[in-house]
Amino acid sequence: MPSSGGRALRLKRELLLRLMLPLLAIVGATALLGTVVAQRFTDRVYDRWLLDAAHSLSRQVRFDAEGRASLELPPAAETFLTYDEIDRTSYAVEQDGHHVGGHLGVPQTGTRLRRYDHGMAFDATIDGQAASVARVEVGDGAGHSAVALVGETVRKRVRTRDNIVLLLAPVALLAGMAAVGAIVWGVRRSIRPLEAIAARWNERSHRSLQPIPAGDVPRELMPFATALNDLLQRIRNMLARERQFAATAAHQLRTPLTGLQLGLARASEAPDLESTRRVLRELEASTQRSARMVQQLLSLGRLDPELRGALECRTTDLVALAADVGSSFIDRADHAGITLELIAPEQPLRVAVQAELMSEALGNLLDNALRYCKRGGRVWIAFETSPPALLVCDDGPGVPQAEREQVFERFVRGAGVQVDGSGLGLAIVREIAELHGASVFMGESEAGGACVTMRFDGAVAAQPG
Repeated sequence: MPSSGGRALRLKRELLLRLMLPLLAIVGATALLGTVVAQRFTDRVYDRWLLDAAHSLSRQVRFDAEGRASLELPPAAETFLTYDEIDRTSYAVEQDGHHVGGHLGVPQTGTRLRRYDHGMAFDATIDGQAASVARVEVGDGAGHSAVALVGETVRKRVRTRDNIVLLLAPVALLAGMAAVGAIVWGVRRSIRPLEAIAARWNERSHRSLQPIPAGDVPRELMPFATALNDLLQRIRNMLARERQFAATAAHQLRTPLTGLQLGLARASEAPDLESTRRVLRELEASTQRSARMVQQLLSLGRLDPELRGALECRTTDLVALAADVGSSFIDRADHAGITLELIAPEQPLRVAVQAELMSEALGNLLDNALRYCKRGGRVWIAFETSPPALLVCDDGPGVPQAEREQVFERFVRGAGVQVDGSGLGLAIVREIAELHGASVFMGESEAGGACVTMRFDGAVAAQPG
């Protein structure tokens, strides 16, 4: 449980980081934008006053008959124009680079130019101090013009801008804090259902592997809930297969082990050597049957359907594989007086399979066919190409129509069968076929016996050589 909490804490931290960093960037951008807005607002207000003063100054400019400008500014008007308790105000009238009147050193151009409907303003330096200057053009209507300039140091506008920023700062700070609080609250509220669901699933998974109700799971978490319940289902299936396998193995091995014990008791009580040898021969046959059963049980236990996705299949020539497996049964077929044939097509038949499992499946089919054929009988391996298929047929007694599906079940044998067997061979064949996405079914051969077909339709594709 602590580890789960640690993961939740890390998820919270990750979400907070992902949300806080953009928020901080937005707050920083907002602060910068607020400073710019405050500067523009201050500039507009004070520039408008300077432009009004410059227009008033321009009305005091006079032109003579030759177009030369002069400034007629009464002392009272000059006092009104230049009076300021905080900033220093300067004014001038210039014509074609000549000073007409007012203060010297008022620049006609500068930086951060700001254009308005009836003039312009810019930043400059007057007597070594930062200032803003308003410039207005004035003419006599006959093509002669002059420039009226009014400049002012920027102490008031800097103070006003800073006051606006200080006024907006608490509002921005409160908004940022509210946003942070909302993010923290939202993240915690979003994580809380995850923690509750994780705690509930963790508690239930220790007691039971049954599916966990997902009705109250948020829609975004439904794929996770579905995947978890699918995993629990696979675990239940795997445990069920393990229990079934253990019960089957115990049940099937109990009878031969009991027979071995009784046989050993009979051998120890045999009156003579010949009787002892007869009992030992029976025990040898029983031991061989038990070994065969154990081998098939182990093969069956190894065929886990969960391995299908991880099965390493390679393109294999089914004809060559059948020839290799069939060669290992030639001596047995000869000893039993049965003809074993391979009816091969002209071209290789290549299919993506796991060669070892497919060899085991074919071996079980051949073992079955040879068991049920009588001396003088015939067993043959044939092929189909479209779709690719492998057939093992015989001329034995065959399997009744009603039993052809049942014989693929574990420990099921045909009614009235007299030969030895565990009833696992065809079950192993079917599970191997299913692992390869193939189908397998029992039919009747052309000779009236049994014919088992393993067809690779849709799961894999034949590649003509």
